Amino acid sequence: MASIAYSPAAFTGTSASDLLRSSSNGVSGIPLKTLGKARFAVKRRDVTVAAKMRKVKKHEYPWPADADPNVKGGVLTHLSHFKPLKEKQKPVTLDFEKPLVGLEKKIIDVRRMANETGLDFSDQIMSLENKYQQALKELYIHLTPIQRVNIARHPNRPTFLDHVFSITDKFVELHGDRAGYDDPAVVTGIGTIDGRRYMFMGHQKGRNTKENIHRNFGMPTPHGYRKALRMMYYADHHGFPIVTFIDTPGAYADLKSEELGQGEAIAHNLRTMFGLKVPIVSIVIGEGGSGGALAIGCANKLLMMENAVFYVASAVSFFMIEHSKFSSMQAAEKLRITAPELCKLQICDGIIPEPLGGAHADPSWTSQQIKAAINETMDELTAMDTEELLKHRMLKFRKLGGFQEGVPVDPKKKVNMKKKEQTVCRTSNAELEGEVENLKQQILKAKESSTKPPELALKDIIEKLKKEVDHEYSEAIKAMGLKDRLDMLREEVSKVNSRDQLMNPVIMDKIEKLKHEFNQSLSAAPNYTTLKYKLDMLKEFSKAKSLSESATLKQEVNKKFNEVMGRPEINGKLEVLRAEVQNSGSSSFVDLDQGLKEKILNMKKEIELEMINALESLSLDVEVVKSNAKVLSERTSLQVFKNKVDNLNEEINKKIENVVNSSELKNMIESLKLEIAKAGKKPDIQSKSKIEAIEQQIKQRLSEAISSSELKGKHEELKAEISEAIQSSAGTDGSMQKETKYEEPRLEINLGANRSFA
Repeated sequence: MASIAYSPAAFTGTSASDLLRSSSNGVSGIPLKTLGKARFAVKRRDVTVAAKMRKVKKHEYPWPADADPNVKGGVLTHLSHFKPLKEKQKPVTLDFEKPLVGLEKKIIDVRRMANETGLDFSDQIMSLENKYQQALKELYIHLTPIQRVNIARHPNRPTFLDHVFSITDKFVELHGDRAGYDDPAVVTGIGTIDGRRYMFMGHQKGRNTKENIHRNFGMPTPHGYRKALRMMYYADHHGFPIVTFIDTPGAYADLKSEELGQGEAIAHNLRTMFGLKVPIVSIVIGEGGSGGALAIGCANKLLMMENAVFYVASAVSFFMIEHSKFSSMQAAEKLRITAPELCKLQICDGIIPEPLGGAHADPSWTSQQIKAAINETMDELTAMDTEELLKHRMLKFRKLGGFQEGVPVDPKKKVNMKKKEQTVCRTSNAELEGEVENLKQQILKAKESSTKPPELALKDIIEKLKKEVDHEYSEAIKAMGLKDRLDMLREEVSKVNSRDQLMNPVIMDKIEKLKHEFNQSLSAAPNYTTLKYKLDMLKEFSKAKSLSESATLKQEVNKKFNEVMGRPEINGKLEVLRAEVQNSGSSSFVDLDQGLKEKILNMKKEIELEMINALESLSLDVEVVKSNAKVLSERTSLQVFKNKVDNLNEEINKKIENVVNSSELKNMIESLKLEIAKAGKKPDIQSKSKIEAIEQQIKQRLSEAISSSELKGKHEELKAEISEAIQSSAGTDGSMQKETKYEEPRLEINLGANRSFA
């Protein structure tokens, strides 16, 4: 019988690793290290065989020398290689956060000054801190997609194990894929949250360069996915709900990984996850890239951190593929990879909030939000039975990207759909000329036969000509090399419109310069002849259409007038009034007595009211305009001054035109148009006040132009001459008779923006 000889003296000075003991071969209470140093002796027939263990390099066990048995997570937590960092992580400022650095430096400087001098700078520090918080809030509320990508990849962002150790009561990491490998980029283990036991698995990035190299920057090999697969089967067997944490740029795509079956490992995980009979919750805590993320992401619920991203290809990869079309910033917007966008597409089921500044600003608070989200989601999923749980997981993925033929698209979904490229059907020049000649012949025939011109054909040809003219203008702009400048101006104008601001005078000046340059160079454009021909035709047919509409409207107005005047009650009153005027023996309106004058005026008002009602039935805007006019019994010699009055009017119009064409007034008019367009049909109080203020400014400029001293002098001179002529005419030959002043109302019908019918 073999016996083992050992010395009790060898057991002194045992380390913490000796807490792990062996009971094999009947040996108990012997420290492993001492057992290794002991000499084994087998005594048989006076023959002794001795063996000594070979010295090897000492292994660095994670177990500390002074193990704390009351540590959070249990004594086995000491076995984890993931320890708190000895040195604090260096702060990293992202490019878009650089404006905040100045405020931070000011706060630090003021605090240092307060400490050195002993003075009280608390008010200044509080004011600067408020400014900093406000600037930080404004910055993080309006983050762009590419900025969220940078936050998701922040070097100091909490990792999977940071969150797990923070939210679990106990956690034990499980290693290996049972095929000889243990991938450090994927971490798995069992932990408890509020007494509930879960299987945790996730991608693990490093917190510094050394850890990142060890963890392969969070990019798993096939061994990592097979380790996760083993733990999925383990959780399914024991009924542990699964929580996965996604934080990887993608699966490791080197030659060795492909040889070991990277695609097969991912596919196997995808298939298996759809058949697991336990609830699965996936949380994207950083970036989730392609199949590498999906291999542990086929869950009942997919949650995302506020600044996390989830994509098929990263924005930079998309930029490399579509190099000629998009920048990385535009690519990030086109891909729709942020949490809010993915919630709209129903890929993500919920967003976990982050503190201002990102998860790295307050990791502990962020972990508690994750813990609350896990508890809430698991309460919902554990209430389902197995069949319902499997169906829920299947339907979540089946509904993605689905559509049904013949059913109108929901407007919310339509926003995210690719816009259909509109193809403009153009008419050849020969066909257009043929249609134009045909229409001209029809218009001539209509004039000869006094019938209406073909309105439908006229409208169609005008629409075609407008499209052709627009196309010719576009071609001319391209030929002159002004397209890029025009596109840039359009972007600037659209930005101003989106912010509900007045047009910037600088932008207006750019528009005027571009317009001036275009008009000067237009005659040199290769398609100028074609453009001018089509533009002339458009003007000609637009004029014909306007005349046709005016003639039609006049006919309708005359018809209504005849209807009103043909009514028996009005005809009877007019006959009675005519008889009274004839019996009075007066030859003019002035000679009539006051009673008869009032009757005539009342009758006139009654006819006007009837006409207003009749015209309003034609959907016309009718306005009664009262003008102060002198009714003279006879014409006087004032016709002599007609030319002088016309010249003065022309001079006033030119003055007004010069003011209107000035850049200042043009800017005001453009601003007025913009405000009216923004206000819409129901403007609010603020819009009304803006519009009234701009109108008042325009009126003031026009009033200043008309009220110039030169025009006033000419007006006074002409007025004096006319009054002298009236007096001399009345005094010499008595051709001027008694004048009667009264307000003569007239009707004005508004037909459009630039036309009226009086």
